[in-house]
Parts: sequence; structure tokens; C-alpha cells
Amino acid sequence: METGAITGYMDVAQVVLYVFWAFFFGLIIYLLREGKREGYPLDPDGGRNDIGNFLLPIPAAKTYQRAEGGTYSVPDGIFDTRPIKGEALERFPGAPLSPTGDPMLDAIGPGSYAERQDVADVTFDGKVRIVPLRIDDHFEIAPEDPDPRGMPVWGADGAVGGTIADVWVDRSEAIARYYEVEIAGGDHVLLPVTMARLNKREGFVGVKSILGAHFKDVPRTKSMDQVTHLEEDKICAYYGGGTLYATADRLGPLL
Repeated sequence: METGAITGYMDVAQVVLYVFWAFFFGLIIYLLREGKREGYPLDPDGGRNDIGNFLLPIPAAKTYQRAEGGTYSVPDGIFDTRPIKGEALERFPGAPLSPTGDPMLDAIGPGSYAERQDVADVTFDGKVRIVPLRIDDHFEIAPEDPDPRGMPVWGADGAVGGTIADVWVDRSEAIARYYEVEIAGGDHVLLPVTMARLNKREGFVGVKSILGAHFKDVPRTKSMDQVTHLEEDKICAYYGGGTLYATADRLGPLL
């Protein structure tokens, strides 16, 4: 036999190759099962079919410790029981839905959101992560950057929806996350910075996703100084829904 051969038909290189194949196959199985932790079992078109066990079973629940306190187990087997406020345009699974109510508030299409925990995100040291500048003097707007506070906020139709009252910063990332907008009546709502464009030359903040009149319906926060995971999802979903549903002409084809 040649050097390194275990038998007349197999050598060390072959053994290593077969071990690698077995390891890689096992890794694929592991990753496919781990990918079924959230969103499984599937809930197609409002049914309660236990889809997800085909070929590979759903893994046993794993429990995680939350930074803000408490635990979270996945998969949890909890289905989303919110009524779907839309009707299918065609009679086949996965057909697009046509909203039957107010699509910007009914959690449908681009305005949908996940039911996350109704608690505020926290930093590594346990502080509330996203806060307005008024309660944290460690952050400020750089002198060379325009200060949006006091600027009017224009909707996609050019109508004024409110005035920037403050800027909310992410303590962990040291970036601005939201503009706090004071609307008619003195109420305050949040505007994601990524959904707005600051026009330094003309001195206003423009928003293309919604109209000026829509700011009054932006989901509110329970606290004036912090925003929860659930509230963030609802707020972003509202502006996201506006990109398609704010005006009737946005529902039509582009070509």
C-alpha cells in the first residue's frame, strides 16, 4: 500500500473528504432548522395549517434573555390573530390584497407592522436608547450642520403638516433617528429621519410619503421622552403605507 493509505481502497485524504461532506451536510440541516425559529409554523392566508415540518421538523424552543428585562422564546407557536382588513383580488393562495378600510392605519401591505414588545429599547448600560435632545445634553447638532428645530414640515402636496420641535437621537449609534413634529393643536408626533429630507436653502423639511393633512393621524407615543419597539414599528409602518396609499394615483401602474 502507498504511504498514508488505511486500506487498499481508502487513504487519509478520502477520509477527510468524507468527514467534510458529513459535517457540511449536518451544517445545512442545522441552519435550515434554525431558520424556522421565527414565523413558524406558517399561517397561510389566515388558515391554521401546521406548515413547516415538511422534511425537516421545527426546532425545539430556545429562550433568550432580553436586555430590557424578561425572556423571549422562539418558536412560540403564537399566531397573529389581528383581522386582515383587506380582500384578495384573485382566488389563489398569496393573491394580492385590496384594503377595505384605511390602509395607512390598518396594518396592511407596506403599512403592516410586527407586534413587538411595547417597551423602549435600551443601551448596553440599561439607559433608554432613543431620546430627544432636550433630555440628554451629551448630544448636540454640529455647528456646521443645519438645525431643523423650528423648520416647517411639508407633506408631498406642499401643505405644512407641522413644525420640528426637537430631534431624537440614538445613544448607541450617536445618530439622529426621528424628528419630533408639533402639529396643529399642540400635539407631537415622530417623523423618521430616513423618511424626510432637510432643505437647508429654503429652510424646510420635506416628506414625500404622506400629505400635510396626514400628520394628524401619525401613531402617538405613550411617553413624550421615549418610544417603544411597538410604537416604532407602527410609526414607520404609517409612513411606509403612505408611499403607496397616500393618494389614489399611487395605486396605479407606473407604465
